[in-house]
Amino acid sequence: MFRRLFPWVIALAVLSGCGSGGTAAAPSPAGGAKELTVFAAASLTGTFTELGKTFEAAHPGTTVKFNFGSSATLAQQIVQGAPADVFAAASPATMKTVTDAALAGAPATFVRNKLQIAVPADNPAKVDDLKDLADPKVKVALCAEQVPCGAAAVKALAAAGLKVTPVTLEQDVKATLTKVELGEVDAALIYTTDVIASAGKVTGIPFPEADKAINDYPIATLAKAPAGDLAKQFVDLVLSQPGKDVLTKAGFEAP
Repeated sequence: MFRRLFPWVIALAVLSGCGSGGTAAAPSPAGGAKELTVFAAASLTGTFTELGKTFEAAHPGTTVKFNFGSSATLAQQIVQGAPADVFAAASPATMKTVTDAALAGAPATFVRNKLQIAVPADNPAKVDDLKDLADPKVKVALCAEQVPCGAAAVKALAAAGLKVTPVTLEQDVKATLTKVELGEVDAALIYTTDVIASAGKVTGIPFPEADKAINDYPIATLAKAPAGDLAKQFVDLVLSQPGKDVLTKAGFEAP
């Protein structure tokens, strides 16, 4: 058993001090050059890129290619026939688009994420809490309602009894974050993980209604995966303790 897991232990040591408590599938045979394609929510860009490098180290000759973007857009691409092996979505609703089409196996929820108010580092509009976003003088960016970060924003604002008129609706959370980083808006509702990933370019302001709009993130292998065995092994990595360590370090919450 140990001989089978040994390559994983070496690769995961970089991330987790040998990954204590985690298990993952055995690597591919040496010389079996393959490509694994992962469609993943934009908010997973940093963590999945890191896990992809770990996966490649444990599977010599394998290349992990990512398509990051709006979960809603990615789901439609899969339904329309885009070749992919794994889908990691930012909401059960967007995963359901794929499972209802019988294009994915049973999904597993691997993390949760919640919103914060993001403002530029100097907070020019002096935003302190959620109600400030309802001020027409405050320029607000939101994700479009059909994407998970936008759907969460709608829930949070409804829970607070607020009506906010955004100056822009973006197609994923990274685009929304960019509006704040560039100072094009005074505030936005984005995920906690994206505030952390901005490395001080924006300031995050927690608010209580975010607890009523938490997004669960499901992951699944795809039914028509060109690299089915690798897909299962990548999902195993994400669900393993070392995978969880990478995700929680970035601000994601355990499901």
